Formats: sequence, C-alpha cells, structure tokens
Amino acid sequence: MTTATKLQHYPVMLYEVTQVLINNPAGTYLDCTFGGGGHSRHFLEEFPNIQLYAIDRDPDAWKRAEELKREFPRNFFFECMPFSTLDRLGVKVFSGVLFDFGISSIQLDDAERGFSFRYHMPLDMRMNPKQGMSAQEFLKTASREQLIEAICDFGEEAQGRRIVDLILKNRGSEVLEFADTFADLIAQHCPRSGKIHPATKTFQGIRIAVNHELEEIQQALPKAFERLQPGGRLVVLSFHSLEDRIVKQFWRKMETSSRAKSLTPKPILPPPEEVKMNLRSRSAKLRILEKFQ
Repeated sequence: MTTATKLQHYPVMLYEVTQVLINNPAGTYLDCTFGGGGHSRHFLEEFPNIQLYAIDRDPDAWKRAEELKREFPRNFFFECMPFSTLDRLGVKVFSGVLFDFGISSIQLDDAERGFSFRYHMPLDMRMNPKQGMSAQEFLKTASREQLIEAICDFGEEAQGRRIVDLILKNRGSEVLEFADTFADLIAQHCPRSGKIHPATKTFQGIRIAVNHELEEIQQALPKAFERLQPGGRLVVLSFHSLEDRIVKQFWRKMETSSRAKSLTPKPILPPPEEVKMNLRSRSAKLRILEKFQ
C-alpha cells in the first residue's frame, strides 16, 4: 500500500522533496506543515534512523499525527502550533526544514471547514477553527480596502472590485454565510473565464487574508533558517505567486549576506505524470536553500 493510498491524499512532489531534504540519514528534521502527514510518513519509512519533528496549526492534524506517533514512537514528535512560532520548539538545530504552503487536500475536501464552494456549509476557512476570524465574519466586517486587498491582491482576481461591490451590496444576506451560495453569487455576475470556477481566486484570496498566510511565511522563514545546522537545507513548496515571491526574496537576502546558496536558480516543477494524478500539484514550485558551512 502506498503512502498516498494510506492517507487518501497525494503529498506533492514526494520523491523530489525527499531527495533534496534528507541529506543525513541519521539527522534531525522539521516538517513545518504536517497536513495529511504524507511527507512525514515517507521520511520515517525510508529513513528509520532520523528524528522527525512536525508542526501544524490545524487541530485536526493532531489526530492524524497520533497514528505516526504510535508507529514511530522514538522517531516522531508533533506539536500543534503555527509555523511562525517554530522558535518555541525545544530543538535548536535541524539538518533540514520543509514547508509545504497552502491548503491540504484533506482540509479542502472536508465540507465542514468551509474551504470549498462545492458544499452548502458555513464559510469558515480558518486553518485553526478555534482561533481568529472566520471568512463569514470577514465578509461581514472587513472594510472595502481590506476586501480589495484580499480579493484583488491576494487572490489576484481581475474582477475583484466588482466582486467587492457584490459583497458590500449583499451584506446582511444569507448569501454571504455559506460557501456554495457565495460562490453562486460570484458565478452569476462574473462569467467563467477559462477552466476554473469564477469564485476560485476570490476564495483563495479570502483564505489567505483570514489565516494571515503571507505574514506567517515572512515570520517563519528566517526562524527556520536560523535553526539549520551548517550544510542544512530549507526546502519550500509554494503554490501561489505571492508565496513564491516571499521565498525568492528571502533566498536572495541570504545569498547576498553570504550565509547560504540557492540550489534552485529556477524552481523544480512537478512532473507531468504527477499533475495528471493530482491536479492540485499543477501550480507547485519547489525551491531549496542550503546554509553555508
């Protein structure tokens, strides 16, 4: 049985990530975005002598991590926390650190989480449903400028201002409370352009805003780098141009300061066969930074 089958989701670029991250078969590693646990499980199965720490701010990830803790009690350790607080971990040095940004397939497919417009469920979209403001609350209370930032800037939606006007016009209506009705509202006024649903970019932008995803990345990358041992690698999978821009800027800063070198002048992209199997991998970009000795 494959890792993907066990977990019912496909960890993106699994073998490429493993090849570039695990450069010491007895090292200590950190998976900052445990998600469905696909990458972590593969590392533990392939390298039985590593020590692997994993974190995730989604409380549901704890349940999935429990299975790995039972199988690898001496090698696997998990904490429920946002990766921007990784400096609170007791471990001071890692051989490699992995980030897999964005939303996991498990979160997207869970109707109750309100990430997907396929379901008639309350709009939530929080990575941790117990903390912060839900997407439903955001649509009800955000200023016009905040909505424009979320949908036009974060979502990169060309018709963003039109959608913001729709939101403001429909405040107080149930249409903004549920994922499918909000998506239908957008589809009715913004016809489909290309293959993706008209609400896709709007949902993405709101999710990024609600979870403060870009700020999380900006805070986490330098903390992860400081915890790398000499020769250690920082490995990042990004799925959005704004995520990738932050990564490239940080890579450039570390290279300019002569503290590291990029091993990916151009990002590694998923092979065509993976994209066919897992369409969600199509926008993935893999970048690697190695800390100098």
